[in-house]
Amino acid sequence: MSNPIRRVATDVGGTFTDLVAFETRDDGTMEIVTAKSDTTPPDFETGVLNVLKKGGIDPETVNFMAHGTTVVINALTERKGVKVGLITTEGFRDVLEIARGNRPDFFNLHYEKPAPFVPRHLRAELPGRMTYMGEERAPLDLSGLPEILDEFRAESVEAVAVCLLHAYANTAHEKAVLEEIRRLWPEASIVASHQITREWREYERTNTAVLSAYVQPVAANYLGKLDDGLKSQGLPKSPYIMQSNCGVDSLAATSDVPINMIESGPASGFWGAAELGKLIGEPNVLALDIGGTTAKCSLIEDGEVRIMTDYWIERSGKSAGYPIMVPVVDLVEIGNGGGSIAWVDDFGKLHVGPQSAGALPGPAAYGKGGFDATTTDANLWLGRINREYFCGGEVEADMKAAETALTAVGEKLGVSTDEAAQGIVRIANNNMVNALKLVSLNRGHDTRDFTLLAFGGGGAMHAVALGQELQVKKVVVPAAASVFSAFGMMMSDLRRDYFVTQLVDLKEGAGDTIEAIFAEAEGQARDTFEAEGVDPEEVGFLRYGKFRYQNQEHTTEVQLDGPVTDADLDKIAQDFHEAYEREYTYRLDAPVEMVGIHLVARAEVGKLEMKPAEMGSADATTAHKGRREVDYALEGKHEADIYDGDKLNPGMAFTGPAIVEDSGTTIVIHPGNRVEIDAYRNVHIHIGN
Repeated sequence: MSNPIRRVATDVGGTFTDLVAFETRDDGTMEIVTAKSDTTPPDFETGVLNVLKKGGIDPETVNFMAHGTTVVINALTERKGVKVGLITTEGFRDVLEIARGNRPDFFNLHYEKPAPFVPRHLRAELPGRMTYMGEERAPLDLSGLPEILDEFRAESVEAVAVCLLHAYANTAHEKAVLEEIRRLWPEASIVASHQITREWREYERTNTAVLSAYVQPVAANYLGKLDDGLKSQGLPKSPYIMQSNCGVDSLAATSDVPINMIESGPASGFWGAAELGKLIGEPNVLALDIGGTTAKCSLIEDGEVRIMTDYWIERSGKSAGYPIMVPVVDLVEIGNGGGSIAWVDDFGKLHVGPQSAGALPGPAAYGKGGFDATTTDANLWLGRINREYFCGGEVEADMKAAETALTAVGEKLGVSTDEAAQGIVRIANNNMVNALKLVSLNRGHDTRDFTLLAFGGGGAMHAVALGQELQVKKVVVPAAASVFSAFGMMMSDLRRDYFVTQLVDLKEGAGDTIEAIFAEAEGQARDTFEAEGVDPEEVGFLRYGKFRYQNQEHTTEVQLDGPVTDADLDKIAQDFHEAYEREYTYRLDAPVEMVGIHLVARAEVGKLEMKPAEMGSADATTAHKGRREVDYALEGKHEADIYDGDKLNPGMAFTGPAIVEDSGTTIVIHPGNRVEIDAYRNVHIHIGN
């Protein structure tokens, strides 16, 4: 028998580093290995090597490896990047400082804008000017560049960001500056805005270039050490790196522009949800990922994840945050997870989150000194989590500490400990429902047409309650739900997104203009992939146009099929009207114009093909492990059947009230729910009335 095909994915989170490995043998059988290990900052690569060892994976035997990490977002939020110098067009030195007038705390007379990542004395200007049409208005003058770089060296600058006015329309000046800096200062880390995005909006593009430069040396160092560590243990080929656009990219390309992996963890989970949805015949999915600190959700329609570039970090009710104009999965994130702290305000109102107990001290039940009641403590107290099998049996639940914390909340509310725990679960559920509504009902989608797919350590615990509130078709909890983000990487293509801004009125001749823009972008994509050893014939494309009513501010994206001609313009306009009306509830009798294109280029690189197992008996007796009283918070207390998730096989079926437990996930199945296990060992929960 030949060696098995082994694919591995690792995902570095804030608390744990996850592993999913798949072995496909000659007879078509597949073995899935999962493991978790502590994340090891600042040497994150150590945690990856540790989790491979814990899972019994020898890197020499790995045919394909994908990797996701929080290293970029952590470096930004913890301000652990490098000192950056910015070079921009003469007269535009203060774009970062001016920013936008979108202050959220509008009536605060003492509001201060977020401080730019580059102070004014490290922002330099060069003469030369492009117009918004890409025409040269004034020639580029590089005579002052040596002096600028000397000043940067004197200030211990480690990375240089270049962002010139209207470089999205014509990259010539930026390329010239980039080439000259490389000649004068070859050891510096350098990034230009056109390498990241070809979209307009000067402040957003400048900030994106700056933040990419800020994290580039940190990310390149981490990826280099990871690659060296894996290859020293025999990994045949460098791992692919998960991107925020739901695809993977080569390690070399990611090292050049690491800002593209800012949301690689959530992206992989949502892509996995889209692929799994197609696999089980549910292309319309509401995906929910609940971890220890946050809950994230995204809507998937017709099997496609929505990608956008209007992404911000550190945005809140008190701060405008910082824009990053890179392709990121469209998601809503709230501060509600297993570690979210319950608290009572001065008016006697109960809240859950956004503050989190984190991993240390963690929920009170961890027994590590935490004294605040969290969602996890409430679920334990109500019997929804097995206190004898807490964290897969690896942690002894400190129920005395949990009771003390919950009682303190109850005393502030004037209710019992049980009622306090019930209230915490209900508030947490309500927060998550509101987040799911933001990506569905608020955008004109009927949740009754969607399946709720829940994953992450806490997703399955709350999914049925949320599904009942939203009246979804059904709830699906995937196999290995606690490490599902790593699974998503196994389903990802090598992918790059190209955005090009160019205004085009939808009138005679526009078809040829639009087609020419796409053709140029597709040629660039094929050349880039071919340079990395990918056959251009293996590259597939998805086309989207970004349209608006003439002179409006924002755009709506519409998918375009095949070559664009003038004969297609009426249909394109009609598709835009329908998409616009669905999202905003009305349409206008006004001309439509294209603002730019969005081209998705992708090719398969070791993508996992799941094979269904044979369906067996519906009898789930062999997986039944007992009964216990469970408080469902909404439906009261019930004697629930307890099932071992690892022993649930395809074809098995049963009815709630029930709890399904494995080492990483607890699935709360409410009274009246009908449960079926599919051929891929996913748990399908049909909502009861």
